Amino acid sequence: MKIVNTETISDLLLRAAASPRKRMNHNLHTELIDPINRFLNAGIAGTYIRPHRHRMGKWELVSVLQGDVDLVLFAETGTVKSRLAIGSENIAVAEIPGGAWHSFVFHKPSAVMLEVKTNPRKTKSLRSGRHWKAMQP
Repeated sequence: MKIVNTETISDLLLRAAASPRKRMNHNLHTELIDPINRFLNAGIAGTYIRPHRHRMGKWELVSVLQGDVDLVLFAETGTVKSRLAIGSENIAVAEIPGGAWHSFVFHKPSAVMLEVKTNPRKTKSLRSGRHWKAMQP
């Protein structure tokens, strides 16, 4: 059995703060080839996950365990369609469908979210040639 407690989260945030990219994952799945990936993603305020999308049918579910994280959704052109505060009083969980361009921005001085997704092999990211509009953290 795997348990996430305050010690797990504190340790993960310390490792994120020491990381050059100011983010750190803690995998709950055993191997990357598991059909469902489950992990914690911790970030220090101002860090973000680059815009990306998963293949059609490959959803992603996120819930913020500590702090606040913005979920940013993009149009095909790279412009921001919407920005939602996950972890706020209004949104506890968000499920992003496959094919939707999205990003996450960490706030408040740090945040930890739980991500659950079908095996995301062949995820497309910024390297796919998209021209993204400026996204301010």
